[in-house]
Amino acid sequence: MIGRMRERVVAACDGASKGNPGPAGWAWVVADDAERPARWEAGALGRATNNIAELTALERLLAATDPAVPLEVRMDSQYAMKAVTTWLPGWKRNGWRTAAGKPVANQELVVRIDALLQDRSVEFRYVPAHQVDGDRLNDFADRAASRAATAQEDAGSELGSPEPPPAPDRPAGGAARKRGSGAVKTPRQRGGSSSRTIKAKFPGRCPCGRSYAAGEPIAKNDKGWGHPECRTAATGV
Repeated sequence: MIGRMRERVVAACDGASKGNPGPAGWAWVVADDAERPARWEAGALGRATNNIAELTALERLLAATDPAVPLEVRMDSQYAMKAVTTWLPGWKRNGWRTAAGKPVANQELVVRIDALLQDRSVEFRYVPAHQVDGDRLNDFADRAASRAATAQEDAGSELGSPEPPPAPDRPAGGAARKRGSGAVKTPRQRGGSSSRTIKAKFPGRCPCGRSYAAGEPIAKNDKGWGHPECRTAATGV
């Protein structure tokens, strides 16, 4: 167990799916007293959705921390956070069915998280993803989950793994800055449309017919938003 003999543990967790569903991974990181990444773990999930990856990351974090020590969890997943803080009580009252009467998605994971939350102090804090000078713990967990999803390899401080690199689809030299209501993009991508690649805030479908997930890089071509490679093929960039 981690976090023993401390007044409060500050941590972050994140999940990633390259395709949603697609190769997926999860990660958590626990901070030291200066809120710097101290201990972490990441794991491969094979093929899974982003929501499963996000919930798995939270489950693994809760299982790895001392229930006797108050825990602050930083997350950039609205779905995972609302699932366990807002929707869960109603789901339980309704026999694990939604307000629309449908079975709760990813119920087994939610049930396990619910059990891990019992009789312990956990504060959830939403932090926006991919911000310039954003939350360093969230950024670390994001990079570790993305690496686990891409490489399909487990990693962590106890395994002697190096700090996770930037995500393959993220420009080097810093995180992205959020712009507007629909997506985030890096400062260097504010120029012409031929070089603009942004992070999708919501899932969508490329003009090529294939879907893309929230958080995946997308670019605009003459038919709308879609995969960057489809833009390249259409424009010859």
